[in-house]
Amino acid sequence: MLKCKVDILKGLPESLSCSFHAFNPLQPDALEKINRWLKMMNGKEILTIFGFEVNEEPKSIYPYSPVYRVKYGDKDVVVKRTHKRAKNVMSYITMLKDKGINVVTPVKLQVDNPQKYEDTNFVVYPYIEGKKYSGEKKEIYEAGKLLGQIHSFSPSSNAYNLLDYDVYDFNEQEVEASMEAIIQHADNAGVEIDTGLKTKLLESVASQQALYHAGLPHVATPHDFKANNLVLIPEPYLIDPDNAAWIPRIFDLALALLLFHNEHEEAPDQIFTIDEWTLFLSGYKEYIVLTDHEKGFWDKAKQHVFLDEVMWLMAEYEEDWQNSSQQKLFNSLIRVVIDSAAYKLI
Repeated sequence: MLKCKVDILKGLPESLSCSFHAFNPLQPDALEKINRWLKMMNGKEILTIFGFEVNEEPKSIYPYSPVYRVKYGDKDVVVKRTHKRAKNVMSYITMLKDKGINVVTPVKLQVDNPQKYEDTNFVVYPYIEGKKYSGEKKEIYEAGKLLGQIHSFSPSSNAYNLLDYDVYDFNEQEVEASMEAIIQHADNAGVEIDTGLKTKLLESVASQQALYHAGLPHVATPHDFKANNLVLIPEPYLIDPDNAAWIPRIFDLALALLLFHNEHEEAPDQIFTIDEWTLFLSGYKEYIVLTDHEKGFWDKAKQHVFLDEVMWLMAEYEEDWQNSSQQKLFNSLIRVVIDSAAYKLI
């Protein structure tokens, strides 16, 4: 199945939520259900349960989900949805904070934080002031260092009972349906794409069981390590850790490689160059030594993460193909997944 955007999914009511991939392309009402759900969110009521006095319906500062910036005393805070395993995620990120990681953790209030509103968990985090990522070399290196630090503090088992990655069941029909949508969206936008992508995706489907049985090292990780979730103070500060999961370590690295620049206005409109990836890795490797076993499965991991995290993005959101920056990013992603040999783990 296709999956919907992670930042939309997190915290959805049980009837609309899923583990990692969610929506079948043969169910066209899926996004409509999410949009209806978002409209039903009562911002005033959400803020009230945390003790904030609000006279009118607040406006979200984020287009895909309810995220409210409000005053708490003399400081700004952010109220947003979080994972359905909220207590587990909060325990995990509090551990990271205690270890010195720059990551938001729940603000201490006079009421419980996080809290559930109807079937959805919400949390109050501090609002972090800083610069946006712009693709400078130092920023890339420091981002790699931060991810390495985060991975280095992972327990050896899923001690925080985070969502356990289990997406190894894509099938050829899903690839066929997604490719049909991708080609249609590209045609409508006047963009030509390399149809060799389909062959690579089908290869990924065939490799799933090998990855599943590979016994790859897993880590606890925020699993959404992208530029739009970082604020520079000037060191990178993680402001959205709510998708935390227990996942193969190289899958998390592959996600950073492929989607670090996704949907970020000031980031380059392509994935990391080879030199930038090498720079990112140099920061990461200050804290992590990757195994030869991981290096042996790296090519399959890159393809699998594309299958899981990128295919749906290209297939589900036609409007992204109308955005010239996203078009360029998509084409760079396709080029790399077809031939990613230069993006190594050495």
